Amino acid sequence: MITVDYCRTMAAYNRWQNDGQRRIVSGMTPEALTLDRGAFFGSIMGTLNHLLWGDTLWISRFDGGQGTELTIPHSTALTVDANIWDTKRAQMDDRIAAWADALQPADLEGDLHWYSGSMQRDFAKPVAICVMQLFNHQTHHRGQVHAMLTAAGEKPGDTDLPFLPQN
Repeated sequence: MITVDYCRTMAAYNRWQNDGQRRIVSGMTPEALTLDRGAFFGSIMGTLNHLLWGDTLWISRFDGGQGTELTIPHSTALTVDANIWDTKRAQMDDRIAAWADALQPADLEGDLHWYSGSMQRDFAKPVAICVMQLFNHQTHHRGQVHAMLTAAGEKPGDTDLPFLPQN
């Protein structure tokens, strides 16, 4: 269904896109970042926090590392300011890249089993679908942030996957 190369490409795309948003966010005021802009998670900062929360949950299910006890309604408060978010975002991107770099084809087979605190039940779903969810969730919410940044007068960069810089 998906390959190790897909995961590595998407991990690189994730870092590229987040690096661009981190550069913009670092120059914005706390007021601009926390202004409710009508998005599902309210503000730029709320959406960025929710995205980091989602990445933390999913990668912990894949790599067995630290997750988060926060639930969806509290995900917008994962970090208290842009500087802390910036550091944690960069660390998460490193973690996702390390996971992808260590992947073997067999790691993408079978089912992933986990307990969802938000839904209060156990799940078992194909690992490949769950990995696609990690990357799809990122793209979805980064798109929301991109729109909010643009509306705030910022100029986010290109988001097209074919233009991912090659190392």
